[in-house]
Amino acid sequence: MQKIEFNKDFLWGCATASYQVEGAIDEDGRKPSIWDTFCNKAGAILHGDDGSTAADQYHRYKEDVQLMSDLNFQAYRFSIAWPRIMPDGRGAVNQKGLQYYINLSKELHSKGLKVVATLYHWDLPQALQDEGGWAVRSTAYAFAEYAKVCFEELGPYVDQWITLNEPFCTAYLGYLYGEHAPGIKDQEQAIKAVHYLNLAHGLAVVEYHKLGLEAPIGTVLNPSLPRPASRKADDEKAARYARAIFTDVFLLPLMGKGYPQEVTEDMHISFPVQAGDMELIAQPIDFIGINYYMERAVVFDESRLFLHREVPSWQRTTNQDWPIVPYGLLRVLKYFDQVTDGLPLYITENGCANDDVPINGRVHDSFRCDYIIEHLAACKQAIDEGVNLKGYFVWSFMDNFEWAWGYSRRFGIVYIDYETQQRIPKDSAYMMRDFIAGYCEF
Repeated sequence: MQKIEFNKDFLWGCATASYQVEGAIDEDGRKPSIWDTFCNKAGAILHGDDGSTAADQYHRYKEDVQLMSDLNFQAYRFSIAWPRIMPDGRGAVNQKGLQYYINLSKELHSKGLKVVATLYHWDLPQALQDEGGWAVRSTAYAFAEYAKVCFEELGPYVDQWITLNEPFCTAYLGYLYGEHAPGIKDQEQAIKAVHYLNLAHGLAVVEYHKLGLEAPIGTVLNPSLPRPASRKADDEKAARYARAIFTDVFLLPLMGKGYPQEVTEDMHISFPVQAGDMELIAQPIDFIGINYYMERAVVFDESRLFLHREVPSWQRTTNQDWPIVPYGLLRVLKYFDQVTDGLPLYITENGCANDDVPINGRVHDSFRCDYIIEHLAACKQAIDEGVNLKGYFVWSFMDNFEWAWGYSRRFGIVYIDYETQQRIPKDSAYMMRDFIAGYCEF
């Protein structure tokens, strides 16, 4: 028997995102997001699924908060749907949208849970995409306007703020590979999106500090630090290139260190930087969130985009073919600790998809239990080695709309019957309950 113990002030949370769980896409003044549009594109989403109902949390949030409380969670990380607050992306504010998040926050506080709010988890108002989306500079300023409204109206209810979730996915999956909304495949637009997302974060933090709010504010990255597939100098270089283009272009500017040389010089990529941009991006923040799921191996390939190529791994995989590499999380945490000079870190997402099936009213997801335990062990080792890790949020609280995978992949520790919307806690939910309670033997 082994035991993993965390300090009593370690924050235990669960996480979701607005478009993935809320549903109610055309209620109470909400207008379309880029994901509503993308879901209507033939072949974009597996089985033609969409987020119109999802897990129906918009109507069932009280039931969900009660379940979070029953499972001992101390915090809920959710995202605010920009199209609910400012349906046209800027200008008019929708009070009904604001009231939903006020009600959700009050309900969480009534059950003793902290409110951790993410301003942007990919559901850009379609009206802004019609103007060019994240590939144009004006979107960063629209985001700052939206963020200011959220800070002013929701500030009394939010315990911790996150500006952006995974700008890597927004820029590259949305504008380079075309796998996510808005489904564009254009390197020039993707590189512009990287910079304007960074700028949007900085502008939002400026607005936050102007208001004098005291809750911690930070951002969330999903780092990619692939390991070299060999000891060859070229493969080690390939790993640096992958880290630079997928992680350092977001992390280093946050820390006032500019864009990485591997990208600007070796890859000959230039960002649309204007005077003062880098200072804006490097605003003081209180923490960084890390979303971690997997690690891959790479080799150098001069013929490929960004000068590297992924190669097969030997590890077990999830049903998305994601290799399970808990030690990769330790590497990520130590790297971030070094680059940020000990800034507080949170695991803001960690979990896995699994083929879960209810049997006699229970869901026995031992695969997910093992995954979480192995990654919590990596978190504990990081803390023991001096990393300033402050908390862990499991992804996801509930099964949900898994973007291009539709409803075919289940990440939740709570099973959702999409026909009836019944919630069924899985074994992993009860395991998390015990971990949070301090019973962490396994």
